[in-house]
Formats: sequence, structure tokens, C-alpha cells
Amino acid sequence: MKDFLHNPPKNLFFTGKGGVGKTTTSAATAIALADSGKKVLLVSTDPASNLDEVLGLRLSAEPAQVPGVLGLFASNVDPVEAASAYREQMVGPYRGILPEAAIRSMEEQLSGACTVEIAAFNEFASLMGNPAAVEGFDHIIFDTAPTGHTLRLLSLPAAWSDFIDTNVGGTSCLGPLAGLKAQQLLYENTRRSLGDATQTLVVVVSRPEVAPLTEAARASAELRELGVSNQHLLINGVLRLHDPGDSIALALRERNLTALAGMPQSLNQMPRTELPLRGNELVGIPALRAFFSPELFTQNINQVTITNSLPPALHNLLDTLSAMPGGVIMTMGKGGVGKTTLAVRIAMALVERGKKVHLTTTDPAAHIALTLGDVQHGMQVSRVDPEAETEAYRNEVLATVGATLDDEARALMEEDLRSPCTEEIAVFRAFAKIVEQGTDRFVVIDTAPTGHTLLLLDASESYHREVSRSLSDIPEAVRQLLPRLRDPAFTKVFLVTLPEATPVHEALELQTDLRRAGIEPAGWIINQSLAPLTVTDSTLSQRRVREFRYIDEVVRQGLPTFLIPWQIEPTKG
Repeated sequence: MKDFLHNPPKNLFFTGKGGVGKTTTSAATAIALADSGKKVLLVSTDPASNLDEVLGLRLSAEPAQVPGVLGLFASNVDPVEAASAYREQMVGPYRGILPEAAIRSMEEQLSGACTVEIAAFNEFASLMGNPAAVEGFDHIIFDTAPTGHTLRLLSLPAAWSDFIDTNVGGTSCLGPLAGLKAQQLLYENTRRSLGDATQTLVVVVSRPEVAPLTEAARASAELRELGVSNQHLLINGVLRLHDPGDSIALALRERNLTALAGMPQSLNQMPRTELPLRGNELVGIPALRAFFSPELFTQNINQVTITNSLPPALHNLLDTLSAMPGGVIMTMGKGGVGKTTLAVRIAMALVERGKKVHLTTTDPAAHIALTLGDVQHGMQVSRVDPEAETEAYRNEVLATVGATLDDEARALMEEDLRSPCTEEIAVFRAFAKIVEQGTDRFVVIDTAPTGHTLLLLDASESYHREVSRSLSDIPEAVRQLLPRLRDPAFTKVFLVTLPEATPVHEALELQTDLRRAGIEPAGWIINQSLAPLTVTDSTLSQRRVREFRYIDEVVRQGLPTFLIPWQIEPTKG
């Protein structure tokens, strides 16, 4: 049994970037503890959770005994549904009182990731902050931990003051905070338990890759700043070579070692466990029981003959795009799926075909210059600096609305302006100006505002029109942005994913989000696929076979889909 499972505290949280294996690791941990004679409750509040699939049974918000594992109970709380109930609790009293435009604006404000986050935190709090709710359990294991932003916001005295009830600015990325006051004591108990090393351990899960390790370091630092210091680093998916003659396996192993050697120093100082990359689908109790015993997963599989035809290669899309006179092309998807490399590749292909191109990014972690090399290849290259845009937006809000607030209320506003939602809104104006350029050239954008952000601004603009009957202060580029993005002839949004469960399912959520905003994706791009390659290493052979179910899941969406093989060297220059 692994180090972090030796005499652990009552509460274990698993956190990390999407797709690193939080659900699998938390489920395997829960089974291991239950098998050692403990009574365990496993809870997932991840919107993209596949806990049902992993355990092989249908779960609900009510804890259920897991068949075949004595002492293990599990529940799968859907934070999106919880957020919907929270939203109606906040908005309901105003229906029939405020104008319909104001109601829509409130509903959209409460439709973002931050509201889902606070709904998930409600579930943590009901279990951690209320001992009576979990009486009799030796351990509570949470798949997905609260973020530093949520914890910081709820630590501020102003979040619980009368300011919330009386000030018209008493809303945040979490909506009208007055709705949280009833939970104040519960939340305070929860925050206290999180910071108590005798009660809580946070397991920071990552893969041996640059993007997940960077995200792990950020999440770890945020939680540490808030006093949640009892942490353990778990590196999941380190390839162990079974066939040194497999060039793909050798390259992947080298990439793993390079990422681990260059990981942030803060992670190097943490107690650490490394687990090998698995070829098998980690689904069902037997597979999860063997999760911490790698020797049980070294068996070879028979080569499987795949009859499914694979999606076409990327050059087919590039030929189609180059036939257009211009417009906007956006790559969207979760972090680590290759959006930046893909945006560069599309832009370079269009330049090679004689097109005028502006390549830009709004991703703070993007490395367009590194991917391009020293030459810009005849295209305009820019970067919207989210940090600078957010700082300017933050200063503007604090200098206007914030100027009349007392210290506590201003502290609340300052923390609210540190939310992920704020950054998206801050880059919105610069984004609108860039999209406008698509009228006479190709504009290739790496990462765009989510559907929620677009709808939030659209709803706020509708409310503004309702109240002021004036559009004089709205720039033309902003006014035209949504119509341009909703025009499939002008804008092509491509959802980028890896052929794995979490990236595909999170991209499906993003597709739903875009459609709510009236934006129909132009297609999907499946990146870094082993499916079209020949591999001989047993682990990679098994993973290659597994990819086909997720490729099929994407193809069944009915949109144009393109496949990019796994590359030994990332695209440069």
C-alpha cells in the first residue's frame, strides 16, 4: 500500500488537472482502505466525473453500498444540478418583480464555473463541517477538491456582512452572496477542518507532463497559502518500458523523464508517489483493487483487428479552410490537449497557401513563440496578455464601483475580481477587436471565451439596454462580436481533445456551453492518437485499442472530425 495510505486522516481530497486520474486514484484508495477494515465514504463532485463507469454501478447523491467491497459506500453528486437548484433559490424570489431582462442576466451570472464550484463546496461542507452527517465513517474520500479562489472568497468577513443584503454590488462570480449566509457556520467549520493536518490530507494528482505539473504546482500553492499544507504529490502514468525496441515508447518515456526533471521546485519538496502508466481500462472492482500492484497489469494482450475506419487526417481540414476568403478560426478545449500547437499548425498551413493570417492567443500558459521558433513565417503574431487586461479591468472596477466601499466590502470585491470568470471578461474587449480583423484575413485564435462568458456579457448587455435604452457606450467591435461568432460562414470553432475519457467528456460539456450561446462548433480534432500508429510495447498496444471507443464517441457527434497521430517531437517551427 502506498505511503499516503499509511494511517491517513479522516478526510482525503484528490485534486489536479482534468484527465490526470483523480477519479481512478480516489476510487482505488477507497477500496484499499475498505479492504483494510475501514468504513469508507467515496464522494465525487466533479462535473465530468466518471465514477459510475469506474465502479461499474449507477450512483446518485445518496450514498450506496458498493457491491463486492465490504465497508465502502459511494455517491456521485452532480454539481451542475446542485448549481441549478442554487440558481433557482437565488433568482426565484425576483421572478415577476424584476424585468425579464434582469432575470435572464441573473440566471446567466449564476451559470458559470464559479457557481458550480460553490455548489460543489456545499457538498463538501455538508460532509466535512457537519460531523453528524458522516458519523460512523472512518474515512471520507473526495474526488475533486475546492479551489483556492472559493476558499479565499469564503474566508472574507464581508462575505457574511450586511453589506451583501444592502449594497447593489452585492453579487459576485458566485451570484448574490446573501444566499450563502445561512451556511456561514458550516463553511467556517469546513475551512477549519481543511487546514487541520490531523483531519485532512490533500493528494495532488498529476501526470508526468509539463501542463499537469504546472497546474498541480499552482493548485498546491493556492491551498498552502490558505493553510491547507498537509499535501502529497501523486504522479500517475509514468511509462515503464516493456519493449525497448518500440520507438514510440522510448520517446514517451523520455518525455516523461524530461517533464519530471523540470517540474516546479515546490512539487519536488513534497512527499511523492509515482504510479506506472496502465494499458488496461481501469474499470471495475478487480482492476481498481490491483491499481497499487503494477505487476498485475503487465500481461500482454492479443493484437486486435480494428474494423472501424479512422477520421481523416488534418490536411483535409487545412485544404477546406484555405478555400475560404478569410474569417476566424478558434481552437478550444481543456488545457493540455494541444490547442496552441494546433493553432500554430493551422496558421502556418494557411500562410503556406498564400493567405493573410493573424495568429493570436488568450491563453496565459500558451507558448506560441516557442512553438513557432524564431521566424514568424510571414504572419502577424500577437498575444492578448490576460494578466495585463485583468489588472486594467480590476483597477477600473475598483476605481469606480469600489471607491465608495468600506474596507471589508472592498476586500470582498478584490477577491471576487481574482476569479476565473473575471479574467475571461477582462480579455473580452481585446478579443472583440481581434475578431473584427477576420473581415479581411484569417484570424487564428488559440483559446476563446467560453459560451458562459459570451452569454453573461450578452445578458448584461440586454439588461443594460433595458435600463438605459442607450448603446452609445458599447464599442462596435463588442456589439458585433456575438453575431460574428454565431455566423458559421465567418467563424469556425474546433473542439480539440485527446482520445481519452476525461478530455472527450469535458469537450462535450464545452460543446453544450457553446450551443447555449448559439455557436455551433465546426468540428472536432482528436490530437496525439496512437490509433493510426504501429506500437509493440504492451502498455501502448493496450492503450491504442482503448482509444477507438473514444474516437467513436466523438465521431457519433455528427460533426466533421479529424485525427492527428501521436508525434515523437512536438511541432516546432
